[in-house]
This record gives sequence, structure tokens and C-alpha cells, in this order.
Amino acid sequence: MFFAIPLANKPTWHAPPWMTVLIIVINMLVYWGWQAPEERAVARSAEHYALSGLAELEVPHYIRHLERQVQQAPEGKPHLEMVESLWKGRKDAWVYQDMWHEQRFREVLLAGQVIRENDPQHAEWRRLRSQLAPHEPQPFTTRWAQYFDRGFTDRPETLLTATFLHGSVGHLLGNMVFLFLFGFTLEMALGSRLYLLLYLLCGVGASAVSLWSHAGTATYGLGASGAIAGLMAMYVVMYKLRRIQFFYMLFFYFNYAKWPALMMLPVYMAHELLQQWLGGQGVDYMAHFGGLLSGALLMALLMTLKKLDAPANLIPTVAAPLSGNEARARASIQRALRLTDELDYAAANQAWHSAARLRPRDPEVLEPWFEVAQHFPASDEFHTAAKLLLTLPDTDHAARKRTHAHFHTYLKLAKPGLRLSANTLVHLIPVFVKLHAWDDAQRLAGLLQRNTSVHPKWPDTLTFLVNGLTQNNQWEAAMGWLPALQAHAPTAPVTQLLAKQK
Repeated sequence: MFFAIPLANKPTWHAPPWMTVLIIVINMLVYWGWQAPEERAVARSAEHYALSGLAELEVPHYIRHLERQVQQAPEGKPHLEMVESLWKGRKDAWVYQDMWHEQRFREVLLAGQVIRENDPQHAEWRRLRSQLAPHEPQPFTTRWAQYFDRGFTDRPETLLTATFLHGSVGHLLGNMVFLFLFGFTLEMALGSRLYLLLYLLCGVGASAVSLWSHAGTATYGLGASGAIAGLMAMYVVMYKLRRIQFFYMLFFYFNYAKWPALMMLPVYMAHELLQQWLGGQGVDYMAHFGGLLSGALLMALLMTLKKLDAPANLIPTVAAPLSGNEARARASIQRALRLTDELDYAAANQAWHSAARLRPRDPEVLEPWFEVAQHFPASDEFHTAAKLLLTLPDTDHAARKRTHAHFHTYLKLAKPGLRLSANTLVHLIPVFVKLHAWDDAQRLAGLLQRNTSVHPKWPDTLTFLVNGLTQNNQWEAAMGWLPALQAHAPTAPVTQLLAKQK
């Protein structure tokens, strides 16, 4: 299982995503207003069916219908075996609920084309059917879902209506979460009306690809996931090669990463095709693929017809006079973003450097600058960006994790080597101690110890490190620092403790 969601933007009620919310509300209303009541009504009808005697007349015909389907499409064999098992166990109510969703069979059954007038059982069947009819609800899901054994011209409206139906509460809620995560950014960039139009077109495109892929199979499709996949594709095409922070999960492993947005399109597509090839049950991966393809093509077409800027932030600019420095900083940031999108990394590096001079403690400036400067790991700009990023305030655990990740990137790429001042080292060592990153904390402490002059904060930094080691039962490592403690912090309690242990 794999998914990746962007964390680049956050919604704001200063410019609320009303159309996204409206689409979510409509999906909720369709499910809770029609589908869920229908499911309960079908369950009640199934109880009447189990007592009616109709099962003995109809189920054998239903099983033969499924056998004919398996001859044409062998992938339906597990379904047939399930129904046969239910029938042998005389779980007639469950067989009825399964039969309810086989629309083609119900159509010919109720039309009198299964148990015909010349059949000796026809009169009895007709009588029992007339008694059951008042208990059966009017079909809703089967009326508006997309059946793959029908062509494009048979009920074409289901290409769209199926995208507003869901199979369960979990199916519905999962889709609505992803709809909101991708939808609000696109609505901000496109405007409500154009966003709605593209969402609906993505849904139709997803349904069309799904119908083409599964043509002739005796199954049906429903759900908003194809249209939402279209939003995902539009999102990454809109941001192009701008690096976006994603939260991703691969099986049981999850993490954060910054990737060029457009890189995710082939990843998303390959994932859906792989899952389809592996034969995932119960998920229409080809609808997802069709949505991705539709969304990518629609956004690419739109961006060729009109200039479209991906929102850098959903928080609107406060309409107040800007200081000269702030105006210059914003201009530098916009120029740096544009140059980064154009892959002109050398010019972008200088533009980010200019912005950092005006906002030297702003991670929203320092992080993209550090990423661009990685293309020039021997440059002064790369080492400066790293220094500023690594000395940002130690505010919380998340900030420490980011600092640690940036340090390892710097450690891996820096040429000809690290350029960390003593001030930077005394800032980083406590950060790594709090993370229990003992190897990195001791590595930096070793660098600081070898400094030509003793830093004023070295005794406090050293005792903080060794206290952390002892409190986490790293006694052997702590004992290795005893000579340094005796030289620079001889009266510290941890020094006396280790001396006694020795």
C-alpha cells in the first residue's frame, strides 16, 4: 500500500473552499440520504425473502446465471463459489442481498424471462413475488451505478452519477478526506466554477477508462476516487517541478519528504497499474488511473491556454503597507520560486540568498534555499544556508527532527567538508541529545573539543551531553568523556558520579 499527500498549504476561512465543501456535502447526502436507507431496506426485505419460499424457485437460476458469467469471465469464480456456499448453508437472506446488486439478473427475473409462463412453477412464483414486492425498496444504487457489461451508450449518465455513490462508510470518509486535501488548493488556484467543471470531467474520464478496461465483466463501479485521482494529477501538474513537502506511507513505513511535485504523477500512475496487474480485489484501480490521466491532460491544456500560478500560500496577504525590506523580501521570494520552477538553479540560488539576507530566521526561506543550494555543495551559499538552517530555534520535537534531517543532508553533500562554527556546534549538540541521536551528538562534541580555543559554553554543553548519556544508560560512552569533564567541569555532579564509578 502506498499513498502520498501534500502538506504545502493549509486552508483558511478567509477564503474558504466552498465548492470543495459543497461536493463533500453532496456525497454525504447521497450516501446517508439514499444509499444507507436503501441498504437497511434491502436487509429487511431479505428477511421476508428468506421466509417466502422464493429462494427454492429463484436461487438455482441465479447460480446458473453466475456459472454462465464465469465461462465468459473466469475472474468471477470466487463470487460464484461464495454464492454456492451461502446457498448450501441456506443463508437465503444473504443470497438475496447479493442478488439485489446483480441488476441484469433482476431485470430479466422480474420481467418473467427466467421463470417463464410455460414453467409449471410460474404461477406459484408470481404469487410469491407479488407478496414480496411491497417489502422491496425502489433501487437507487443499482440505478445510478456504472455497470461494466453495458456499453458507453447505455445509460451514459452513470459515467457521472457513479462518482457520487459509495459502497460503505469507510469508502465514503476515506474519499472525502483526500477530496479535501487536494481540492481546496485547486479551488483556490482555479476558482470555484472552473474547479467544479474540471472535477466533473475528471470523474467522467475516470469512469470512461474504467468502463473500457472492464468492458463485458459482470461487475459495477462507484465512488469518487477516480475524480479525486484527477485532482491529484491536476495538483502535481500545476506545481510542476516546485518542491512540495509530502507525507507518504509505504506499507507500514511513513515519513515526510520534499519532492518535485510533478515527479509524483508517474509514481501515482505506476502504483495504480501495478495494483491492477496484481489483481487487487474490491478497488477499481483503472478508474484511479483514468482520473490521473484525465486530470493531467486537463491541467496541461488549461496551463497552455491561460497563465495559472499555483498558490504559494492560502493565507491572504494582509492589506497593510509593507516596509521596504519586507517588500524586497517578497519580491526576492517570488523571483526565487519562478527561477526554481524554471530549473535555473544558479539564479535561484542567488535570489534565495537575497531573500535570506532580509529574512535570516525564516524557515520558509531557508529550507527552499538549502534545497536549491544543494546543486552547488562546494559554494559559500550552500554552507551559509546550512548554517542558518541548523541554528534555527529549538522550539519543539518536530523542529529538532527537521534540524537533524538537514544536518545529515549537509553532512552527506558538503564539499570539501563541514564548515560548522563553534557557536553552531554548541547549538546542535543539545538538540541531538534531546533526540537521543547519541552518535551525532558525540561526533559534534568531538569537533568542539578539538577546537583551537575553548568555547565559553563548552563545559555546560559537555555536562548536558554526558547527563543525557547516563540517564539513558549509555554508561560506557559517558565514561569516555570523563577526562574532558575533569578538565573543564571538575565540580559538576556528573563528573563526580563517573569518577566514583571508575
